[in-house]
Formats: sequence, structure tokens, C-alpha cells
Amino acid sequence: MKNQEILGVDVGASGIKGAIINVSTGELLTERLRLETPSPAKPDSMAEVVAELTKALSYKGKIIGVGFPSIVKNGKAMTAANIDPSWIGTDIEALFSKSTGKKVLAVNDADAAGLACVHFGVGKGVKGTLVLITIGSGLGSALFSNGYLLPNTEFGHIRMNGMIAEQYASSNARKREELSWEDWGVRFNKYLLEIERILSPDLILLGGGASKKFDLFEKMLDLKTKVKPAHLKNEAGAIGAAYYAAVKSKEKKKS
Repeated sequence: MKNQEILGVDVGASGIKGAIINVSTGELLTERLRLETPSPAKPDSMAEVVAELTKALSYKGKIIGVGFPSIVKNGKAMTAANIDPSWIGTDIEALFSKSTGKKVLAVNDADAAGLACVHFGVGKGVKGTLVLITIGSGLGSALFSNGYLLPNTEFGHIRMNGMIAEQYASSNARKREELSWEDWGVRFNKYLLEIERILSPDLILLGGGASKKFDLFEKMLDLKTKVKPAHLKNEAGAIGAAYYAAVKSKEKKKS
């Protein structure tokens, strides 16, 4: 790839993180910088933070990859589960391109994390069906078949116990209800059993902040499918967003 160094940005409900990434190796070339997501998380205020992050990292490149917490189609946000509803229908790529002065390419945040795992992490070379679940403010998901991404899955929104799954088994649910890791692990196991029942995956990877505590709830998991933490953890979103931007920009040049 010509553009070896691309800024990857991971937009979350509580923080907007970024680093300059070597998209050939997945290596971070700078420290990962985190700025607070503004509240309310509206388009213009979030665009300002992305611009501030770009400037703080002294990024001189032309392309930015952004992982965004929404179904993303043709660069637009189609949903807004954990951000302000005003995002629905907003052109992420156009807005962030204007604020940063760079070409921005956007992808669903969990899909970005999945791309990092499949191309640079423990998901590399896995045959069959691989599912990544990111555990944070909500439950994100990424689905791959023999390494190919099936974008914009929302398995955090399946119904469980009369509510959507992320209201029942996310990190926010654990904190809100002051659950121990073991009690939360029982809930999360029920959720993963639903994923297993629906998809019959060959491997389930866990990402997001809670995956760093895997040893505290691992014993509560009782599935036929192998479950592993995604070792890229909080860096995966930025790495995958940068990789997505590199591949997508190359495709657009060819077309």
C-alpha cells in the first residue's frame, strides 16, 4: 500500500481515541490519544473533537479512518443507539472531512475492531464463521466468514429478558446494577449462548474494555464454541479503522 501511515479514530460513547497506524503491520506509530466524547454527543461538537485529535497527533497524511458507533452505509450514520439521535442520516464522512481537512472514510466501530483482529490479531487465518463481540457502553458485533466481513450486524440488539441484549449484558448494565464479575458473567454467558444458537460460530472473540478482565468472568462461560479475548483490546478500533480507510481508498482509486 502506498499510504502506509493512516490516522485511525475510534469514536465511542465516552471517549474518542486515535493513533497513527502502520496499515501494513497494524502497529501504532504514536501513542493512542483519548479525548472525552462531548455531552450531548451531537454531530458538530463531535466533529470538533475529531479535528482536535487530528491536530494533537500532528497528522500530516491525507486520509483518516473512523470507526463509528452506528450502522454506517455510504458514509452515513443510520442508527444512534448510544449517541445523540441527531446523528441519524448524518453524513459522517462529509462532516469529519470538513472539520479535519482530510478525506475521512467511516465504518461501524465493531466492524473496525473485527478487521483489526482478522488481519493483525488472533482472528488471522481463522476459517469458517468468526464473531467479535465488543463489550462497552453497549454490545457491538462483527461477523466474518472465512475472513470476509459481513458489515453492520447488530447482535447487541437481539431480545433477551424483555429488553435488548446490551441493556442486559453490557459493561453499562454491570455498572448500573452493581453486579460482581461473576454475576455479570452468568448474564453474559446467556447472551453468548444466544449468539452460538443463532450463528453456530467457529470462534468467538471478545473485545472492548471488559475483555481486559476476561480472567474474572471466564469461568462463568459455558459454550461449545471456543471463546478468546481479542488481544488488541482498546487499540483494535483505531487499527481497524485505519486499515479500512487504506483498503477503501485503494478501491475507490481503481473504480
